[in-house]
Amino acid sequence: MAKKLYVGNLSYGTTDSDLEKLFEPHGAVQSAQVIMDRESGRSKGFGFVEMDNGDQAQAAIKALNGQEVGGRALTVNEARPRQDRGGNPLGYGGLKGNKGGRSYQAVRAAQTPSSATLPAGCSSSSGDQAHILICS
Repeated sequence: MAKKLYVGNLSYGTTDSDLEKLFEPHGAVQSAQVIMDRESGRSKGFGFVEMDNGDQAQAAIKALNGQEVGGRALTVNEARPRQDRGGNPLGYGGLKGNKGGRSYQAVRAAQTPSSATLPAGCSSSSGDQAHILICS
């Protein structure tokens, strides 16, 4: 059964191919991936390697953990299952600030706020359980 390994402290110039070549002497590599930052496109300095079986994975850990590659001591160990970090179940990143257009803010209150308490440029609308502020 295939075994996935975490490889940390990679130099930022390491490619998927470099990672695969590093692990090949220790057994058959099914996949090797350096994790890249979505926004910058740069390496995050870690990756994952999937070896054919547990014996090969253990041999790679024993040989490469602490080994200096590209001027950095690698951290190699068995990958842990990915933790659920919460967030939106649909996979969206959520609101990242007002990026233009109108912003909407729900205000739960017992009464509609008076126009004296509204921020400049905002109007309010009442629903059954919430008041909506619409600001431009």
